[in-house]
Amino acid sequence: MHLSKIIRNVSIMTLAVLTLTACGNKAKDSSTASTEGNGKVTVETTGFPIVKDKLKLTLMAPNVGEAEWKDMSVLQDYAKKTNVNFKFNTPPQSDFGTKLNLAFASQDLPDIIFAAGKDNLTAANEVTYGSQGLLVPLEKLIPKYAPNFNKLMKEDPSIKKSITAPDGHIYSLPMIQRGANSAWYLGPLWYNGEWLQKLGVKELPKTADEFYDLLKRFKTEDPNGNGKADEIPLSDVKLDTTRPWLMSIFGLLSNDVQNDGDKVFYTPISNQYKAYLTYMHKLYAEGLLDKDTFSQSNDQKKAKGSADRLGVFQDYYSYFTTGRSTTEAINDPMWQPLTSSVSKKAVVPLNPRISRGNFSITKENPSPAASLRWVDYFYTEAGDFYLTKGPAGKIWVNAKNKEGKNVKVYASGVNADNVEDKRAKMTPAYGLTLPELSGTENTNYMIRSSADAPAIDDFTKFVNQETKEKIDPYGKVPFPLIYLKKSEQNSIDATANDLKTYVTQSEAKFITGVTPLSDWDKYVKTIEGMNVKQYVKVYQAAYDRWKAAK
Repeated sequence: MHLSKIIRNVSIMTLAVLTLTACGNKAKDSSTASTEGNGKVTVETTGFPIVKDKLKLTLMAPNVGEAEWKDMSVLQDYAKKTNVNFKFNTPPQSDFGTKLNLAFASQDLPDIIFAAGKDNLTAANEVTYGSQGLLVPLEKLIPKYAPNFNKLMKEDPSIKKSITAPDGHIYSLPMIQRGANSAWYLGPLWYNGEWLQKLGVKELPKTADEFYDLLKRFKTEDPNGNGKADEIPLSDVKLDTTRPWLMSIFGLLSNDVQNDGDKVFYTPISNQYKAYLTYMHKLYAEGLLDKDTFSQSNDQKKAKGSADRLGVFQDYYSYFTTGRSTTEAINDPMWQPLTSSVSKKAVVPLNPRISRGNFSITKENPSPAASLRWVDYFYTEAGDFYLTKGPAGKIWVNAKNKEGKNVKVYASGVNADNVEDKRAKMTPAYGLTLPELSGTENTNYMIRSSADAPAIDDFTKFVNQETKEKIDPYGKVPFPLIYLKKSEQNSIDATANDLKTYVTQSEAKFITGVTPLSDWDKYVKTIEGMNVKQYVKVYQAAYDRWKAAK
């Protein structure tokens, strides 16, 4: 799951802050009301409710299939607090992009587009629909009606830099990620710790050759102990989640454009990429890479994990694949970056910690100010906790520890191993990127297993330490978050789609041996004939513009 919202344990402080202001805990005053739209809607600029009279809006968002949004207790409770109510249009996540495009094409738009994500409300979409007046510019409204988000932009200027379109407007608000896991480009690779123990492995591989040797041992030495040769050393689904990590062995962070210093290049025609393909073909040919990699579903891959057949795999946490407990998962070490003959310095892709395209207001919206106030609370630690963990009584309750302090503990029947199943039914903050300040590690917002348990549990400590040792020192953002001008986008639209399709298909063919690596030069010439020079030129110009922006 890309950038999924997963267990963030929380403690201390009740949600009484909801009755205070979302931006400074000042008592609400009638002087804070602001009339918008010729007196149609009066919006309170602090506190709750946001509007005195009930406001009904429409909201379009993807549904991951766990519950209907109208039935989610977080949204029901927040509607009462804010006086803002919604009619939800939530197509399945798999169909959402198509449905959103149809809404724009017909101009049958909702008031708010929520949790669309960068793959559905793309940077190009923002530029196009913004210039057509279908999306409302937000930059002038933000200081007054989204003070929490505005504060984050002032604290980190890269946020504004990364969400401002070439015309100077902000058309969409992002997820802002903080905390240890925010460094993850996506969920890491994990080793099967039980297999390592069975084979007596004391030190993890540090080079491509050492990794190969360990995968060979996984395949031939029966580490799952069932007497069958059924072990799969490495598995994925179309390499979509392991690719960024495995490419990094060869100094590459993306199968698209990447900047080396200030110079932009297209990685799939580089010598490093050829080395990556050569290595992966070797793994595939020797049965070290799952033969089903390019045909299986994610559920099929996870089924192999739960049957103890996988040695190295990707997931947000290892126990999502193995089915083990969090206590057992502490024994599954995180994969560490490797060096190779073509990349002597270890490097891994790093998340820019900004995920765009998650909250936009359309021209149909009767109150952009109220809409911004509604979302702005989620850009606070208290608001993010409320959005992801809900009000008291669902997955957490207040308790007093032995020192007499109020802390948050899991509600009856809830624990670290089943909390995600509970959350999936009560909040949209599950499997989606939402407009929020995500992942802060303030111990005031951590749920404890018991009143006197430590704020940070052993598993979280383990993951944080693994991240500190294996990702933080080696991380680099593959390419900054940029916008292309309309003319630039038009000049490479067809090229981008053709390149992506051809590179992805060719990768699978090279690795499986359908296309021999002796055809590399032919492959490069094909790409060079697909306007790749113009493609790189456009991204070089966008990078230069991004770097020069203030």
